[in-house]
Amino acid sequence: MAEAHYPYPDIEQHPLQPFLPANAQILMLGSFPPPKERWCMDFFYPNPQNDMWRIIGLAFFGDKTFFEGQRDKVQSTKANKKVFDREKIVAFCQAKGIAIFDTAQAVIRLQGNAADEHLEIVEQTDIAALLQQIPSCHNLCCTGGKAAQTLAEILHCATPKVGEYTETHFAGRTIRFWRMPSSSRAYPLSLEKKTAAYRRMFEATHLL
Repeated sequence: MAEAHYPYPDIEQHPLQPFLPANAQILMLGSFPPPKERWCMDFFYPNPQNDMWRIIGLAFFGDKTFFEGQRDKVQSTKANKKVFDREKIVAFCQAKGIAIFDTAQAVIRLQGNAADEHLEIVEQTDIAALLQQIPSCHNLCCTGGKAAQTLAEILHCATPKVGEYTETHFAGRTIRFWRMPSSSRAYPLSLEKKTAAYRRMFEATHLL
């Protein structure tokens, strides 16, 4: 995807390229990454306080620490900071066929963080263009409320209830649009209950 440039300094473009394994069966979509000072690795869901990789570790391996690993030498700032093993995560997602990106290509941070209520989306992601690169993908999974709202606008369909999906047609294919609970610790649901919801989705999509 070509890098975009914006004339206003408060508009932030996405810092990562879409992760699109050729065998992808599901595309996971958040809203937008946190500010870089909160990253512990150069990949999606990089904040150690975000539980996405703990949820995935529990769902697939019964171990919430499965993807914790060595500090990223570039991103780490504290020797005792919990971090994730980027290489292990990438290898796992490639093997399983899990693609990852976000529903926003450019945003304004109204309060300097990645909280949904503080993000103003300037440019939505071209989801159809992403799907062209992953022809076997028929499942779109949103990992938060703002992502689900944005994707519903893109797909021109209703937003599913948390933990459920709605079926629609988009970009020449049938799509299951899943809405999962947010992996942010601000979302009021236990890690175990979040994991149960993600496990049901991965079982339904035959990845687990």
